[in-house]
Amino acid sequence: MPSLEHDFLSESALQIMENAAKSGLFSYQEGGRKLFDFSCDLKKDWSKIVSGQTLWKHDRDGIDKDIRTLLTQRDVAAAVYIARHSTQNKRRLAEVTGSYRDTPMRERLSRLRVFWVPADFDAKNANARDSAYETLRDEMTKDLLMQVALGGLTAQDVSRFAASGRPGYPLTILSYAKTQDYRSLSNTAKALGFSTQILKEEVQRLFVIGFLESDSLQGGIYRVSDSGNAMLDICSRLRDYLHGNLGEGNENKELEHICRLLGIDYSSIPSEVANTITQAELQNPTALLMQHVAQADMDESVEWPEPYFALPSG
Repeated sequence: MPSLEHDFLSESALQIMENAAKSGLFSYQEGGRKLFDFSCDLKKDWSKIVSGQTLWKHDRDGIDKDIRTLLTQRDVAAAVYIARHSTQNKRRLAEVTGSYRDTPMRERLSRLRVFWVPADFDAKNANARDSAYETLRDEMTKDLLMQVALGGLTAQDVSRFAASGRPGYPLTILSYAKTQDYRSLSNTAKALGFSTQILKEEVQRLFVIGFLESDSLQGGIYRVSDSGNAMLDICSRLRDYLHGNLGEGNENKELEHICRLLGIDYSSIPSEVANTITQAELQNPTALLMQHVAQADMDESVEWPEPYFALPSG
């Protein structure tokens, strides 16, 4: 019989992912649990299944079974293990995962995400529940949702993207590569009305950041990466903020939380002045990013992605 702690942690994992989907950056649908303690499907223009097990009172064989179950599922994008923190559990987990490193399943180990919960966690204590939930929320958002739903996007990526001195250009290029197919420097420069030199410099920046991908190190034909698509989605939600229609009261707490983890504090910049940012404010990465969004919006040069809404429960 599962303990209160086991049930609380399993339900919390689903709640965290469902709430994060309210950001509009992806949609959420709870999946059939079958062999797992929790499972869901995160969707955008892809579908990525996240499944997990919760360890609270298992013995050595239980950890073995849990990890084997998680790693043998072929369609799982991320395998989550929420575990009671103890020296014995950590040692056993290291032994079990180590045993897979010399097997054909070693590549699947990269899907495994382990989140440790204090051994003295008591689900009957309201303060302990709140603390455990908040800690799990921050850790899962940083290590799971950023990697799976946002393509590995980091605060450094966002800062480097915003640092372009050509407001709106990086967004215009990403949007074009996503919707029109970037097949040559000259044709794209002509279509966008950019000089080939400027386009080449901006494309190289986007390629180095990882927002554009190519099968050739020399480039030529580019496509938008998962993190580049996530950047477009975030900027589209920031455009909603500029237009005052991000949500009720122009607020979206879930988006705000994700953005702050990425170094974006957009609520610190009033939407009505975001397109008239002063020179001093341009030292702020958030202000720089908002200027890119405002300029691209003014130029009507971007096909802005619509928010992703939750799917009805099946």
